[in-house]
Amino acid sequence: MSDFIEVAERVWVARYEWFDVNVTAVGSDRGLLVVDTHSSGLAASGVIDDLRRLGAGEVTTVVNTHCHFDHTFGNAAFRSAYGDIAIHAHENAAATTVPWGERTKQRYADDPDDPHRDEVLATELVAADHTFSSAVSLDLGDRVVELVHPGRGHTDGDLVVRIPDVDVLLAGDLVEESAPPVYGDDCFPLDWPHSMDIVLGLTTSSSTVVPGHGAPVDRDFVEVQRNDIGLVADAIRNLANRGVPPDQALEAAEWPFPSERLAAALRRGYEQLPRGQKRLPLV
Repeated sequence: MSDFIEVAERVWVARYEWFDVNVTAVGSDRGLLVVDTHSSGLAASGVIDDLRRLGAGEVTTVVNTHCHFDHTFGNAAFRSAYGDIAIHAHENAAATTVPWGERTKQRYADDPDDPHRDEVLATELVAADHTFSSAVSLDLGDRVVELVHPGRGHTDGDLVVRIPDVDVLLAGDLVEESAPPVYGDDCFPLDWPHSMDIVLGLTTSSSTVVPGHGAPVDRDFVEVQRNDIGLVADAIRNLANRGVPPDQALEAAEWPFPSERLAAALRRGYEQLPRGQKRLPLV
């Protein structure tokens, strides 16, 4: 159980201990739009109980900020609870939700000691059925929300949700507060800084930004994180230009985030570079 805390007029955020993941509810005269659905069917049932305890209306729409399981594995539970509601996501996220979900299930299947193993394996996978490529507005009756794909970063299907009447931006895992940004096997570290520039362009000095994980932040926090993400991208390019092999790169530079979290960033970044930017190793 977690309390939904109102961070702006009719915008409530609940922060769940498992992964410290955020679920956001946006109220309107047509019901609730829920952004992200937690990490399993069982976990999502708890979110649904918390929403009913909030008493702000029935869920009519779901949005997934990207394809990862801690943001999508509750989709089926919401459909079961509220009927055939629309689930929105970027087209790339919708296409990869089930394949990435199956990979996640296999990881949990291989770890019999994980306390969440059974509930993850029991979760039905449901991908979004309402997709877009660049941006789309959702009419909620007495308010409008905007879904924007700022570009590749944490994944190739990240979206942010802008609620303009209250100057709130829901950033998904393009922004994280309680831990450094996650560079996983499907990240795009060289694109991420530019995508963050688009995110910043959707904010003002008064914006409240809700990250995928952790407490809400302000624009200044996002600027600092964008600059650190830019330092990672610049370091990867510099290392490749110097001919440093990928398997030696972590020890060959200073990093704004713990180096043990950046192995995938190095590998993916080197893969992204054009052939002309990869020099032979120096001897």
